[in-house]
Amino acid sequence: MEALTDSTLDGLKLLSRGKVRDVYETSDPDALLFVASDRISAYDVILNNGIPGKGALLTQMSLFWFEKLKHIIPNHLITANVEEMPKDVQAHANVIRGRSMLVRKAKVIPLEAITRGYITGSAWKEYKATGTMHGMALPSGLKEAQKLPQPVFTPSTKAEAGQHDENIHPDEAAALVGKDIYERVSSAALQLYTEAAAYAQTKGVIIADTKFEFGLVPSADASSPFKLDGKPMDVILVDEVLTPDSSRFWPAEEYSEGKTPASYDKQYLRDWLVQAGFVKGLEKGPDGQGWTIAPEVVEGTRMRYEEALERLTGTAKAL
Repeated sequence: MEALTDSTLDGLKLLSRGKVRDVYETSDPDALLFVASDRISAYDVILNNGIPGKGALLTQMSLFWFEKLKHIIPNHLITANVEEMPKDVQAHANVIRGRSMLVRKAKVIPLEAITRGYITGSAWKEYKATGTMHGMALPSGLKEAQKLPQPVFTPSTKAEAGQHDENIHPDEAAALVGKDIYERVSSAALQLYTEAAAYAQTKGVIIADTKFEFGLVPSADASSPFKLDGKPMDVILVDEVLTPDSSRFWPAEEYSEGKTPASYDKQYLRDWLVQAGFVKGLEKGPDGQGWTIAPEVVEGTRMRYEEALERLTGTAKAL
């Protein structure tokens, strides 16, 4: 199987190419087509080669969580069935089947809604240096990968492609998007994480942390506190949700405080990239041609993603 790193859908206007998703306009003025490529990024750098089948896997996992968590907050999914999509989209069924979603157009809220149940990654690095997490004081004496007393909402900025997200204090986030939207986003993120983490635990998976994204869509409720250009809006869940790209998944049987466990997510790839010589400033690679993942790391990453899908959803592989 070859990796699909760039989609080309003649007749559809490409609006953006993100780290993973290609977004297209469709003949439906209220809908967009999301196509999950097999691209993969680490440290905000898109690597030269992808992980075959990854886009289908991410789509399948997101669909599972959208259905499971829809009672907490509405999401942007219209359909993942190509036969239910507009005719101009159906023309590309052979390319997009299994890796696409037709979604509601939404104004994306400019926050990465990171929610943490354990201290690891950039939060652990900050804590070791300052005793804080996103500028918030934490108890002293925490160990790496230790479970936090309760899940914590730790937002970051949502950077443009090629730029780096920055961890920010919740007060900065509230100032950035407004108090009402911030409270809705933070509350929803904590509810989503708490319920998903409890479910995952029953499957032998620890969700250490995850990133959600939210958007605004027109509301039928004129009294809605969320406004865009003076018009009432609703907050919905958008993008992908609780995938190995956006979360840290740890096998519960290998977890112990004081060290970062093996994972079913991008940490394996990040570790390889650092060992290969990646440092800040070398985003374009030592020769300026970018970074190409070694074949055994491509396979190792694919296997970890597939195991996460199987453990959490009971499906052996992406369709």
